[in-house]
Amino acid sequence: MDQFFTRVAARIASAVGQPLAFIIAFCAIIAWAVSGPMFGFSDTWQLIVNTTTTIVTFLMVFLIQNAQNRDAAAMQAKLDELLRAVADARNRYIGIEHLTEKELEKIRSEIEEEFAPGEDGKPHHTDSIRHLIRRR
Repeated sequence: MDQFFTRVAARIASAVGQPLAFIIAFCAIIAWAVSGPMFGFSDTWQLIVNTTTTIVTFLMVFLIQNAQNRDAAAMQAKLDELLRAVADARNRYIGIEHLTEKELEKIRSEIEEEFAPGEDGKPHHTDSIRHLIRRR
């Protein structure tokens, strides 16, 4: 069941991420708006688009979350492999995505302190790293 859902979710996420999907959705909304006078802008006419968009949004939340979870897990595995492969890398950073926010903030602060400008006050070549990891 898990593999089936993953395949279906990946295909749907890929399909709805295409420009054609946007064009189809845009045309459907235009068709709905143009049909308003034919239905007298009735409550039922409004309910159709409200219900349809609510259902689509509800289902898409799960598909998008699944795609993001898979992408994040794949990215984390790739980063962990890079940490293992680089001789000077700190292997203690492998798996830090499982730490609490407070623990991650401590590590981020330690990295920022380590890569602070040199004693001469000139920016160090690693200042760009500090800038990239700053989350404030």
